[in-house]
Amino acid sequence: MNLLPAESQMWGLSNLSDLFGQAQQALFETLVQPAMFNLGLGNLLEDGFVATGWLLVGLLQLVVMLGVFRGLERWRPAEAVRDRAAVRVDIVYTLVHRLGLFRVALFFAVEPLWDALAGQLRLAGLSAWSLDQVWPGVTDQALLSFLIYLLLFDLLDYFVHRAQHGFSWWWQLHALHHSQRQMTMWSDSRNHLLDDLLRDSVFVLAGLLLGVPPAQFVALVACKKLVESLSHANVRMNFGPVLGRLLVSPQFHRVHHGMGVGHESRGAGSLGGCNFAVLFPVWDLLFRTARWDDAYPPTGVRDQLQGRDYGRGFWAQQWLGLKRLAGR
Repeated sequence: MNLLPAESQMWGLSNLSDLFGQAQQALFETLVQPAMFNLGLGNLLEDGFVATGWLLVGLLQLVVMLGVFRGLERWRPAEAVRDRAAVRVDIVYTLVHRLGLFRVALFFAVEPLWDALAGQLRLAGLSAWSLDQVWPGVTDQALLSFLIYLLLFDLLDYFVHRAQHGFSWWWQLHALHHSQRQMTMWSDSRNHLLDDLLRDSVFVLAGLLLGVPPAQFVALVACKKLVESLSHANVRMNFGPVLGRLLVSPQFHRVHHGMGVGHESRGAGSLGGCNFAVLFPVWDLLFRTARWDDAYPPTGVRDQLQGRDYGRGFWAQQWLGLKRLAGR
């Protein structure tokens, strides 16, 4: 099995790609493959190998988070962390997502449906769109195609994020993400599982329609998630007047999470907000949703001050999200 050949082309670092491939192969043969045989899943070894790649990417992200982002939080915290129990729950969310557990569940539950849909589209004569159809030869330049896909996916993410805030029913789920009043690098993955399912399904479908190579899709997700972890970090940091317009900083995104500032900027109970960009603030600039406050506001949802309970533990948070969705 050949790991991520497109990534080798993408970065021009064949040795690094080879090392990653060797690590994936070793992890798969040592741990994953024996476990799959013991569980009677020997017919899914190829899928297990792909899942091992997600696991390894997640482990590498955790190394960066603990080795770099945690150091930044200790160096210049935006606020003192007093509710460490709430942060520990966010760590659970992060491990579930970064170690691939949610993606494995998503694969078995949903991806076969998308594969069936893609097959029906091909039978109907509708093939996936690709960059090479627009700019011939671009797909031969993997780095350029990766950057274009990254821009396209980030634009899509901007509109999905606005929808999470703009539709009342979707906000009832997404509000869990904003209910964290001790925001840290772990808070990025603090989401309702149904919210994640909806969002990830949009991107899986987009990847199928755009014809994104699997290796590039893995790299796209890994890149976005790592930047998102930094933007949620409890660190007093902005990127200045130039770089801050090119990449989302912790301060820019903290304003988005600010209680009464980000989501409810037009008044209590209102839908809307600011600073929706995930990677590139250019989308907020283009669509007039950017807010450049020179501040680090307290985070949370305003109705928490009136006693709204979003739950303390993982399952309580999931259950209360479903109750909000049902209007209770």
